[in-house]
Amino acid sequence: MAKTRSELREIIITCLYQIILYINNDMDKQVDNVIGENCPIKNEFVNESVHGVLENFEELTDIINKYLDNWTLDRLGKIDQAILLLGTYELLKTDTPHVVAINEAIELSKRFSDDDVKGLINGVLDKIYQEEVEA
Repeated sequence: MAKTRSELREIIITCLYQIILYINNDMDKQVDNVIGENCPIKNEFVNESVHGVLENFEELTDIINKYLDNWTLDRLGKIDQAILLLGTYELLKTDTPHVVAINEAIELSKRFSDDDVKGLINGVLDKIYQEEVEA
């Protein structure tokens, strides 16, 4: 049975979480292997999203850090980092409607983040949309 986009986003943040752990521990990351372990059936949305976030990692991180008041992305939990990176990528680099990108990130944060971080993710993505997309 085919997975919904919401279910696929959960796979994407799982992949990003693992890759962030590898990066932080100076371990070799085989991106396609991580994707294959988490999504055994090839899926273009998962593949493009994971690779897209990684190809734009520095730019996305800089933009997120710009809107994190007195905080930086690398100080957040790894899963929260993954959610923010995916949400920001979808807002800035894809044709996903902004409402969908933000709502999906919020739904992921409801499942995987604590209450304080849920609000932070919502606020940062809203600011990114207003300042970077709408400006």
